Amino acid sequence: MTTARDIMHGDAKCVGADESLASAARMMRDLGVGALPICGADDRLGGIITDRDIVINCVAEGRDPASTRAGDLGKGKPLFVRADADLDTVLNEMMEHRVMRMPVIDNKRLVGMISEADLARNLSGEKLGALVEAIKSGPADRVT
Repeated sequence: MTTARDIMHGDAKCVGADESLASAARMMRDLGVGALPICGADDRLGGIITDRDIVINCVAEGRDPASTRAGDLGKGKPLFVRADADLDTVLNEMMEHRVMRMPVIDNKRLVGMISEADLARNLSGEKLGALVEAIKSGPADRVT
C-alpha cells in the first residue's frame, strides 16, 4: 500500500507563526513554492499560508506585510493527513476540502507536504481529474 509518507516532499520548511508575511513571501520565493506550513516554536503545525492569502488577505486589504504575522492569517484548525494514510484517504481529504496541498503529520509533527503534482505521479488520470474538478467547483473557503 502506498502511503502519504511514500509520495510526500519530506523537506517541507515552516514559516514561524510570529514571522512577518514579508518574510513568508521571501521564503516562498527562495524555495519556489506557493504555500508554507505555519509552525510554532514546538514545530507543530498551526496552519498553512499561501501566496494568494498574502495578496488577498493582506496586501489587497491595505495591511502591511512587514508587520502582519503569518499566524494572523493561518487561523483555524489546520488540515492534515497522517503519514501512514493511504492514497485514497489523501485524495478524499484533498477533494473534500478542495485543497491543492496537504501537510503530512507523524507523532504530532510536520514531516512533509503533498501537492497535486505528487498525486499526479501516483494516481490514475480519472482520480486526478476528480481532484481537479473538486478543487475548482464552487467557492472554497480555503484553497491551499
